[in-house]
Amino acid sequence: MSSTHNQEQEAEQIVASAKNFWEKYSRKIVMVSTAVIVLGGGWLAYRNFVQIPNEEKASEEIFRAEENFRKDSLTLALNGNASTPGFLKVINKYGNTGAGNIARLYAGECYLHLGDFQNAVKYLEDFKHNGALQLGAKAEGLLGDACSELKKNDEAVQHYKKAASIFPDDQALSSEYLFRAALLLELTGKNDEAVKTYLELKEKYPKTEKGYSAEKYLARLGAVN
Repeated sequence: MSSTHNQEQEAEQIVASAKNFWEKYSRKIVMVSTAVIVLGGGWLAYRNFVQIPNEEKASEEIFRAEENFRKDSLTLALNGNASTPGFLKVINKYGNTGAGNIARLYAGECYLHLGDFQNAVKYLEDFKHNGALQLGAKAEGLLGDACSELKKNDEAVQHYKKAASIFPDDQALSSEYLFRAALLLELTGKNDEAVKTYLELKEKYPKTEKGYSAEKYLARLGAVN
């Protein structure tokens, strides 16, 4: 039998095998391919016709709430009115957008200043900084304030310390929260831990206002050589 004949037989077998495979699995292949196309098209449609427009609408609405926040009109900023949306409306309508996420941070801060500490914790815990480290540090610091008001001192200290560690390049912010952690430890009688935290503050941020004042607090605790 010639090599040419063998090659022809092999080719026929390959074609037959491919034909059998297609006859057996063609329906599944078409279904999967169709699903991929539909899902891909669906995602693009969702992004272009839902997600992007929602981001734009959310940004417009949160802008007006931010203006009221800057004016210290906290209740209006939070709840809005008939003509001006508030942060809660932005969250309810556009909670899955970036602006909706930022609205949670604002809402938490509004509730904190209005004395509703439970709701402050709720919205601040729901906020995700998504790599915006300064916002993450601020949220943790505000959580520390809310927990301190609720007399959850251990949790407050944890949040303050985390706030200080998230973005150490912002020395003013980080030193402020590390100071709050140290002061709360001192006020709750945990002097040894307070001393360690004041020392950390002094060593890490000696050129900041809080770092410079750490010496005074260490002296008060009898921890200065």
